[in-house]
Amino acid sequence: MQDTFIQAYPKLLQPSVAVAGLWLAHGDEPLLSQWLIDALRPHWRAQNYAIKRLELVSVKSWQEVLSELGSQSLFDDASSLIVTGNHKPDSAVITELERFAVDAQTGLHSHSLLWLTPKQDKRAQSSKWFALFAQYGHVIDCNLYNEQQRQQLLQIQAQQFGLTLSQEAWQLLMSHTEHHLLGAYQTLWRLSYLFAPQLMAIKGGNNLQSTSGLPASNVALDINDLQAALVSDAHFSVFDLSDAMLAGHSPQVAKIIFQLKAADEPTTLVLWAISKDMRQIMQLMDGQDPQALGIWRSKQSLYQQACRRQSKAQAATWPALLYRCDQAIKGLIQQPAWELLLQAALALSGQRLFAKP
Repeated sequence: MQDTFIQAYPKLLQPSVAVAGLWLAHGDEPLLSQWLIDALRPHWRAQNYAIKRLELVSVKSWQEVLSELGSQSLFDDASSLIVTGNHKPDSAVITELERFAVDAQTGLHSHSLLWLTPKQDKRAQSSKWFALFAQYGHVIDCNLYNEQQRQQLLQIQAQQFGLTLSQEAWQLLMSHTEHHLLGAYQTLWRLSYLFAPQLMAIKGGNNLQSTSGLPASNVALDINDLQAALVSDAHFSVFDLSDAMLAGHSPQVAKIIFQLKAADEPTTLVLWAISKDMRQIMQLMDGQDPQALGIWRSKQSLYQQACRRQSKAQAATWPALLYRCDQAIKGLIQQPAWELLLQAALALSGQRLFAKP
């Protein structure tokens, strides 16, 4: 059986999972492999498995794997062997692994083998050893192919942490962490201890799981909650910057930008605030409804003022400016990121940093 990680992971969070037999996880995202082990470990423990690890240093290491799977502890019901390394089994080992898998399916033993490998290409997936795991065991593709899959997986992790984020909060989280899976996961972890410490304490005692494998209740977080958690010790926040830009208060915009820089505020967070306002202003100038865009009623007048200060020709230059900001933050160009962020913030407020040549 073959599954993607997105398909397999929620199933493994269920209260009861049969873990005996062959498992193969291939991919170049180490975090997914670790999450797979973390999802299987409670089932191994509940079924009294002895958990061992073994590194394949050569093809001969497979004999050690077979030896471990054939041994039986007096104190454990079965063994779960986590194997790492990319040395493929030979024909003799494949025959033994097939016998092992068939015996597991018929209930002759309860041992489990989880083999973690790098991503396997189409040629490798057509090989005999891969077909063995696909036919008699579980093959899990531990790769993420687009941002939708990344956010879908992080939403599952947020539920595990007892959190539910609004769509705007998700957009801010993904932008702030530059779509980095580990960075976003660590941020969710910190949020869980800030906003759901009691839920996390209960979860630590294994009493929080519902029949779906997810926390019984979640704490809902909106963009204000997330922004408050991400902001450092800055006296001003990016929300203050947004208000100043929309109001056309250029001196205040510059003051806030300089203070955010001095407080070492993440440049990704500042760029997110500027780009969000620029995008919404361009949409309003195209005739879209502010309420449909999710603009709060209390701020709609500010956005309308900003629209009246700008022309479509001026707004047309914004995407290129935002792109340069992003390049500077990532170190792809030499111009300082804060200089470009100031230029973008002042452009939104209606003030050009540099006069036309």
